[in-house]
Amino acid sequence: MEQFRLSPQELLWKCDPAQFEFSSTGEISCPEETIGQDRALTAIEFGLGIDSNGFNIFVLGESGTGRSSTIKRVLEQRSKAEPVPDDWCYVHDFIGGDKPGCIRLPAGLGKAFRDDMDTLISHLVEAIPKLFESKEYEQAKNSITQESQERNKKLVQDLEAKVNAEGFLLQRTVGGLVLVPTREGEPLSQQEYGELDESERQKLEVTGSKLQDLLNDTLRQVVELEKRLRLTLSEMEKNFLNSALQHLFEELEEKYREHAKVLEHFANCRQDLLNRADEFRPSQGPQVALGNMRVGRQEPSFDQYRVNLFVDNSTLEGAPVVYEPNPTYFNLFGRIEHIIQMGNATTNFTMIKSGALHRANGGYLIVDCREVLINLFSYEALKRCLRNREIKIEDMTEQYRLIATVTLKPEPLPLKCKIIMIGLPMFYYLLYQLDPDFRKYFKVKSDFNSMMKNTWQSVQHFAQFIATQCRKEDLLHFSPGGVASVVEYAARLVEDKNRLSCSFMDLSDLLREASFYARRHSADTVQRQHVELAVESKEYRSNKLEQLVQEFIEDGRILVDTDGEVTGQLNGLSVYLMGDYSFGKPSRITVRTFMGKGGLVNIEREVKLSGPIYDKGMLILSGFLGDRYAQDKPLSLSASICFEQSYSGVEGDSASAAELYGLLSSLANVPIRQGIAVTGSINQRGQIQPIGGVNEKIEGFYAVCKAQGITGQQGVLIPARNIQNLMLKKEVVEAVEAGNFHVWAVDHIDDGLEILTGIPAGQRQEDGSWPDGTMNFMVNERLLQMVETLRSFGKNEEKNDKN
Repeated sequence: MEQFRLSPQELLWKCDPAQFEFSSTGEISCPEETIGQDRALTAIEFGLGIDSNGFNIFVLGESGTGRSSTIKRVLEQRSKAEPVPDDWCYVHDFIGGDKPGCIRLPAGLGKAFRDDMDTLISHLVEAIPKLFESKEYEQAKNSITQESQERNKKLVQDLEAKVNAEGFLLQRTVGGLVLVPTREGEPLSQQEYGELDESERQKLEVTGSKLQDLLNDTLRQVVELEKRLRLTLSEMEKNFLNSALQHLFEELEEKYREHAKVLEHFANCRQDLLNRADEFRPSQGPQVALGNMRVGRQEPSFDQYRVNLFVDNSTLEGAPVVYEPNPTYFNLFGRIEHIIQMGNATTNFTMIKSGALHRANGGYLIVDCREVLINLFSYEALKRCLRNREIKIEDMTEQYRLIATVTLKPEPLPLKCKIIMIGLPMFYYLLYQLDPDFRKYFKVKSDFNSMMKNTWQSVQHFAQFIATQCRKEDLLHFSPGGVASVVEYAARLVEDKNRLSCSFMDLSDLLREASFYARRHSADTVQRQHVELAVESKEYRSNKLEQLVQEFIEDGRILVDTDGEVTGQLNGLSVYLMGDYSFGKPSRITVRTFMGKGGLVNIEREVKLSGPIYDKGMLILSGFLGDRYAQDKPLSLSASICFEQSYSGVEGDSASAAELYGLLSSLANVPIRQGIAVTGSINQRGQIQPIGGVNEKIEGFYAVCKAQGITGQQGVLIPARNIQNLMLKKEVVEAVEAGNFHVWAVDHIDDGLEILTGIPAGQRQEDGSWPDGTMNFMVNERLLQMVETLRSFGKNEEKNDKN
């Protein structure tokens, strides 16, 4: 037994505070950096450096490993040396009205362009009304109107002269000009006209018909003159307006002469203003307001000449780095807003709003994979943007409407942006497996480790990390002993003496809590005892269920023996996972063997309370028994194996070694020491394989032994390959050092048999037999006895059937 007993030094790795060359982390000056993630940082550097299409980055790793903070810090440092991307503006579509055009301008010039257009509009609002009220305009208008009126007057006078000469009179009525026959210069009445003889009436009708044609011709000329007057007035107004606009636009056209699309927009604005000259004439009547309605002529609007500064990069000092915490479709790809007026939704190009992808264009966009996947449309739309290399603003609800509605369709923006998606490894591998497009657009994988090697350099990096966190969050600085305690806690988190945890979220919480208790104790620096107090306090806040189970064991409601010897019974060890807290407790395992051909019966499996890994461990027991004891005889065995007082699911194979020990004890009829708990899985060759949660299991059994009474003979049997995982609590290590508790580590099932039973396991001899008095000998003899008994029973039964 002594060769398998572990020393106290093997139960815990201690970080030596003497290796630190400081008296407090306040003496350490170092830039903030990521530690233990060389592979991930190399991948990030490659992904950011390559400019080919599809080489976007997926940052995967467990939460708390520094994924988000690292990528943000790297991008912030890198982006400062990169050029600021251009501004983007949307302007009105003067052709169709529903396809606003985009204008690309150097950073800062977009804001100037918008302000210049706002200034221009204010000048237009002031200048155009004055133009139509000016003396020059009135004189030109009156001159053209007077000339037209004189022509009309002359036409009418000429017509009247011809009509009078033929004995008719031209009269004006409500319906217009009419011809009336006269006699001696006086118009004929209806009665007088009726008293005329037939020949006179016919003569008047013939003459009247000719004069009517002449009248109609004259009226056509009058209408043509009026049309020509309107055209002439319109041309005159446009000339007046154009001369005024020339002065207003001239300076702007000179300022933006190198930007063709801006000049094109200026030309469109000028042409639209000229086409709307009629709207700018002073209104002839007052407006009457009825609530929100205005009856009468509306004042002309100049909003279509404004500029929608869609993306403004004037304040940037490098490439943009945008993190979108809520990547809904509209937050990512922009939206078109609407205003409800009198029950109708109206919009225009000024209501087009940018999304995170627009703001990150020319730089970097960071999104969380889970958030993208749970938001409808976002993931597919993101792939579509990467495929087409453009950002298109669409109303995704259109496809769910029964009736298509008129809306804006803004011109797409070209996309040049590096996408960084952050997520758990599960999301990366699921997308890689299920989505063929994923591997096209996220070709760079940056895999963050959850642990790193425990080296001197890593420990020094931990000290730098602690110093950085203390400065960043105004915590008390740590002494060498406090730093050593934090490093030991990092090793316990990963249950490995040779590695340290990279879960910096949990470690940062520990630093905050330790600083809290140090300040409460009025300490200048955080010492080892403050870190240990923080760990104990956190455990106390979380171990309510552990204490409840412990109380059930102490008052006998859960049956656990920690003293004496029992055949076919021993204590296995289980780990309970309760979110952020896990603990170990013993579970009684019982095995009963009897003659038969049923083989091993797993009671948990029969009642469907076991998982597949547990069932696999049970089947391995059958393989081991067959390999060791059934080479020269059949197994005529039935055995039932049960986790006592287990009322929920059982999973994992860490109890398979304990179950095998119980099976061999029952077959050999040799009792097992109840003060020794067992954990470990086995293979079909009987080798003990490592398991998880070894620290919690040992500490859980120690707590039960302590409650029921320490005898000095109690302990835990663990796999030898778990020695490097031991980071036990100080109390357990002290108990081992005092000889009150023990931990044994074995490599093979035979090594543990002697520890549990006090009887050697025995080695197979050359003739295939086992040494007399060994465990294997007694098991083999029991199995032979079962075979002979079953054979004899079968013969007697056959003989009785014949009789």
